[in-house]
Amino acid sequence: MELLSRPAFAAGSPGQDAAVLNFALNLEYLEAEYYIRGFTGRGIDDQGSNSVDVTGSGTLGGVTIKTNPQVTFTTQAFSDYAAEIAADELAHVKYLRSALLNAGVQPVARPALDLYNSFNAAAAAAGLGASFDPFANEVNFLIGAFIFEDVGVSAYKGGAKLITNKTYLEAAAGILGTEAYHASLIRTLLYSLGSVTQDAAQKISDLRDAVDGPTDDDQGVVLDGHANIVPTDANGIVYGRTTQQVLNIVYLNAAGTPGGFFPAGLNGSIH
Repeated sequence: MELLSRPAFAAGSPGQDAAVLNFALNLEYLEAEYYIRGFTGRGIDDQGSNSVDVTGSGTLGGVTIKTNPQVTFTTQAFSDYAAEIAADELAHVKYLRSALLNAGVQPVARPALDLYNSFNAAAAAAGLGASFDPFANEVNFLIGAFIFEDVGVSAYKGGAKLITNKTYLEAAAGILGTEAYHASLIRTLLYSLGSVTQDAAQKISDLRDAVDGPTDDDQGVVLDGHANIVPTDANGIVYGRTTQQVLNIVYLNAAGTPGGFFPAGLNGSIH
């Protein structure tokens, strides 16, 4: 049985921790490239002394993106938020690569990422129009971020039970907390901006629900007519996703075949 078809690994399976960390690293490459390119206009491997090595196992891919993606922020607070999240995501990439290397495991290379056609496809599928440019303005940038942040939180929540090493588990819990702060901020801002962004968030949520499987867990920023900043179950617990559900969302198809934000698939054994 291929790893991508398993809802979870059996506890203690060989290479499990490394596989999960490399799976997470693929997702962190995506988030880091989105935020850093939106804030600086340059990639994570072009940040001077703060650059990240993106080589490793698997095929090193480029990033498909519009020319000059740097967002023109007109609200200082939004610019500050983007700068902080970009720094966090860059740090996550560095940390995961370091943790893997320290364990004697080769980190995966940055796979091919598409931050152009993917958003157009997602917009069309979600009913937001034929195209969508998340780098056109600061509000679009927040809407684009909403696609990733909730997925990141649910991915780390679902992946926690797959990690056997307590040191890695603690680190994953810490990253989950960071991603949850990010997601809560993005959700709060989208709710506060009014009905247009609330509706966009709901359509994105519906799209995620449509491709990630038969469950109906995903939630927009409005629920029963009220603010829904933290998407939780009846016990007030944030839900998690299996690796397969995460793949379906980032590939933008229910079959879980490469496409969407990862046109050539993820690197590593969970792909």
